[in-house]
Amino acid sequence: MSAAAVAAIVVTGVLVAALAFYLIWVVLILRRLTDTLGKVVFGVGSIAHRVEPIGPVVGELNSDLGAVADALESLAADLGGQQKSRAS
Repeated sequence: MSAAAVAAIVVTGVLVAALAFYLIWVVLILRRLTDTLGKVVFGVGSIAHRVEPIGPVVGELNSDLGAVADALESLAADLGGQQKSRAS
């Protein structure tokens, strides 16, 4: 076997070993990522479960605050009209 053939086989072996190492490294990273994502999904599900009763309360608060905002706008309009009449 010639020296060129031996060199080609050695280079091919080194490339295959490097690719194998890289793929194993990627598999380990993906396993850690899967574990982390599982924890995140569990945490988000837990948060969603805990805040579920808040939905109707927020709707009631929003409607109450809408009435307050309307009252304040009408008060501001009334005060604005009074200031214009005082200036004349």
